[in-house]
Amino acid sequence: MISVLTLTGPIYLAIGLGYVATRRQVFSQADGQVLGRFVLQFALPAMIFSTLAQRDFEEVFHPDYLLAYALGSLVAMGLGLLWAGALGRGGMTSGAVMGMGQSCSNSGYIGYPILLQVLGPSAGVGMALTLLVENMLMIPLCLALMQSGQARDQSFLRSLGASLWGMRKMPLIWAIVLGFLASVAGWHPPEILARTIQMFAGAAAAAALFVNGGALVGLKLEGLLKPVAGVALGKLVVHPLGVGLALWWLGVAEPELFVSGIVLAAMPMLGIYPLLAQRAGQGSFSAAALLGTTIASFASINLILWGLSHGGWI
Repeated sequence: MISVLTLTGPIYLAIGLGYVATRRQVFSQADGQVLGRFVLQFALPAMIFSTLAQRDFEEVFHPDYLLAYALGSLVAMGLGLLWAGALGRGGMTSGAVMGMGQSCSNSGYIGYPILLQVLGPSAGVGMALTLLVENMLMIPLCLALMQSGQARDQSFLRSLGASLWGMRKMPLIWAIVLGFLASVAGWHPPEILARTIQMFAGAAAAAALFVNGGALVGLKLEGLLKPVAGVALGKLVVHPLGVGLALWWLGVAEPELFVSGIVLAAMPMLGIYPLLAQRAGQGSFSAAALLGTTIASFASINLILWGLSHGGWI
């Protein structure tokens, strides 16, 4: 367990530093939003493109992993819908918010830094494949369910199409597409460009963690312990368990991919979860769920890494 803590300890210390710096107003939350945009639009895309472009296509494209991660995520989302109904938070909109909380991970701001500590440079492959599932399936699906629950005059398919069309503006998606194309063509960027990309990629982990810590300032549980506990359990236990079983069932035996799927699924929900849920009038609940799940993840992620380590996967 000590060796596992040496991997995750720096991650949570960096999150704590971001929290303290923002709490003491060394940085404002507006500063954190600017830094967050830098990570999402430059640092993470650079890391993903670099990882994919440096490998042969056979090494980076794994449809069995995509299917397994999608199946595990859909199970977690479906259970979120059922959990919302059991708590009397019925309705498609509330259920979609809880489903998103249980199935969409903070892969970029927390997942990648942890995976980088565990797997090294090969972490980028599982990360890119996971982002593909999250951004092309899970997030659009959850947003479409939210929107169709609110707008009775708009069909689910139209809402889903609008969500997918909106993804065209995301640098992360273009980084994945261009990285795959470079891998297929066997093209490697000139050294001066490659060094520039690596420089930006190296800034991703620390900046992402710092931003995530600052985003926790001001969030409160506000008497929502029971639904928050349910979403946290779904996100930190059900999601990685579902993905792990799907990986095993589909025979994804590569250790790096098996570890990537479970570890990324075990992350707290994505950092912009409260902003997305706010559109559906669920801002307070989602902010409380983000805080509670992030705190609880310190114990759950360490236990999962300990189990993977003793199972010989890492």
